[in-house]
Amino acid sequence: MSTSSILQIIGACALLAAVPAAAWGYVFYRKQREDRFHTIATFAIGALAVFPILLYKWLWKFFPSINILSFSKNFENDLIGISGFIMIPLSVIIAFAFIGIIEEVMKMSCVHAADDNRIRHIDDAIMFSILAALGFAFTENILYFYTIWTKSGPGNLFVPFLFRSVFSTFAHVLFSAMFGYYYGVAHFAKPILQEELRNNRHTFWDWYQKVFRFKTAKLFHEEKMLEGLTLAVLLHAAYNVSLEMNWTFVMVPYLLFGYLFVAHLFKKKENHKRLDLLFVEERNH
Repeated sequence: MSTSSILQIIGACALLAAVPAAAWGYVFYRKQREDRFHTIATFAIGALAVFPILLYKWLWKFFPSINILSFSKNFENDLIGISGFIMIPLSVIIAFAFIGIIEEVMKMSCVHAADDNRIRHIDDAIMFSILAALGFAFTENILYFYTIWTKSGPGNLFVPFLFRSVFSTFAHVLFSAMFGYYYGVAHFAKPILQEELRNNRHTFWDWYQKVFRFKTAKLFHEEKMLEGLTLAVLLHAAYNVSLEMNWTFVMVPYLLFGYLFVAHLFKKKENHKRLDLLFVEERNH
């Protein structure tokens, strides 16, 4: 295949991948508009975040010991039972948990790198996380469509295009939106924690502060970051395991309730508070 043909196919795949990115971006951008430059920058950084993962996979050729898929195969005969009748190979759980970790960490790094100084309230953190996820899904979809095109021809792209557009792209949005909420809380740990202490809603940190007289806002920040990353990874792993096990019947309710919850986060009044005006010099990042 000539270079020009390869570039044409990549261009066509990029146009296909742009459709779900633009559609989902429009849906959520209407809920929380951001500065145009930082919107584009966050999307672009999210798109580039796929390449370190590709580099990691390329290194498998030279360092087979770091291949998580090969490692997980050692546990394919070990089964994990759920509710006594659903059995999942441990190899599947290990592989997709690891994939979830590296992908969510990369998207988290994108938000931190691109938009830390632009976050005014928690909704901003959610939106920037969604933009990073859409960029990540955009590049991932290009690679996915390119593989199908070159192996099976463009005629076999219709069903994968629909599935990736409706389910896979939004799944990335869902995982990152959940993390984005906790990222926003962590970003404004100082004012949020002080408000909770005033309202006696966080007795552990109140006790810790009295006993150790330490800056508990930093610990509160780390706690929320860990909670957000853990939730995103668990949701990501659960989605991938469901696909691997062909549990397609859970996709619609899983993502429907996910969309409703993300929409709920954008509607919460406390997520609209201009927390950047409080304790400006005492942020945790």
